[in-house]
Amino acid sequence: MNEEEKKLYNIPIVYRKMENLHIFFWIFKDIAWCMGFTWLGIAMIIPTLTISFIIAWRTRHIVYELCHNLAISVWIMANSFWMCTEFFGVDTTIVAGTITVKQLAMIPFITGVIILAYYYLIYKPRHKHEVASF
Repeated sequence: MNEEEKKLYNIPIVYRKMENLHIFFWIFKDIAWCMGFTWLGIAMIIPTLTISFIIAWRTRHIVYELCHNLAISVWIMANSFWMCTEFFGVDTTIVAGTITVKQLAMIPFITGVIILAYYYLIYKPRHKHEVASF
């Protein structure tokens, strides 16, 4: 095993517990969506997104973690928007041309891709020396 493989990245247990709670809320939100429980699904957006942003804020000093956590946050935003469009029956409503309301969720999805592209194509190649630059 070389030196690079021996490097460790430790996550404080408090952060890990919050991440696990975040996963619980996220899954619960998606179960509510799948089952058609409108108000429960919408209510679950609040803790899911809140914890997502807290996790991103707590990891802001590690660019690798920050970029991935921001991408997750915008993914949840896109996913939540999409869920709401279906709950309120406006998902197939045309916004302009052939673009539907549901397809507007592509804005945060693409934002997440841009954040990760920035990290992998620009930041990481310029900061190879960083421990958390996987």
